[in-house]
Amino acid sequence: MTKYVLKRVAHMFVVLFGVTVAIFALVHLVPGDPIKVALGTRYNDETYQALLLASGLDKPLIEQYVTYIFGLFQGDFGVSFRTGTAVSDVLFERLPATVSLASFGILLAILIAIPLGVIAALKDGKPTDGAIRVFSQAGVSLPDFWTAMLLILLLSATWGLLPSSGYVAITEDPIQWLRHVTIPGLTIGLIAASVITRYVRSSVLEVVNADYVRTAESKGLSRFSVIRKHILKNALPPIMTITGVQFATMLGGVIVVEVVVAWPGLGRLVFDAVASRDYPVIQGAVLLIAVAFLVINLIIDVLQARLDPRIVR
Repeated sequence: MTKYVLKRVAHMFVVLFGVTVAIFALVHLVPGDPIKVALGTRYNDETYQALLLASGLDKPLIEQYVTYIFGLFQGDFGVSFRTGTAVSDVLFERLPATVSLASFGILLAILIAIPLGVIAALKDGKPTDGAIRVFSQAGVSLPDFWTAMLLILLLSATWGLLPSSGYVAITEDPIQWLRHVTIPGLTIGLIAASVITRYVRSSVLEVVNADYVRTAESKGLSRFSVIRKHILKNALPPIMTITGVQFATMLGGVIVVEVVVAWPGLGRLVFDAVASRDYPVIQGAVLLIAVAFLVINLIIDVLQARLDPRIVR
């Protein structure tokens, strides 16, 4: 197991190196002068030249990249062109909002998807299965911004039950946090639930007619015990994988949803940084998102290896 984990960690660092190269190259291909955009109405030649030298954008790209990598090893993500604030401070200021939204969304998705997926598999080909498959397909097909606006229209504008936008930290007021997180959390949670439901149904269908399931049923075990101890346990690996991917996507910031509901997370940060050509913030945010994906994938791989030791052989 230790050898397997070390191998996966080594793969992570290789991928991270590739991510830094890709981020740096793509960001510098974005048209527009970030210094001019950052200065806005304050632009003048003297200020422009000073900021250009301070940012290092006057140097060759290779030299800029090497400087960027050495900074990362020292925990220095650079300084925002737009605000002059350290990028690390900006990222960790926005991270709690994203983590709380993603946690709410993935918990909601799991609570919806697992029961629906199991029921659909057990009722394969029946009207109940058809209805659940329609729900799953609708959730995958509907744009997230449309779902968010529909929920705002119903829950906020029409019924006045919840605020349409804004954010309150869970540590400040849990009740107000729950009221503010419900609309964006429902949006991303329903979409993720639609995806996960399909995988749960497919995975359960693969094992529901297995010999060990029929043996368990013939021993007189209750249907619930058979589902929990035999069906779900053996159907779990692919479900864990897709759930991890969905959670990592949420942690990466659901940009459109965060913009629609004015949620101050990483997605909104990336949107604002791209609009203002704030290279250091874009690079730092995308790198943090990549790390989140890789760490979650590593955790999922380790859990799957614990469930099925054949994976590490």
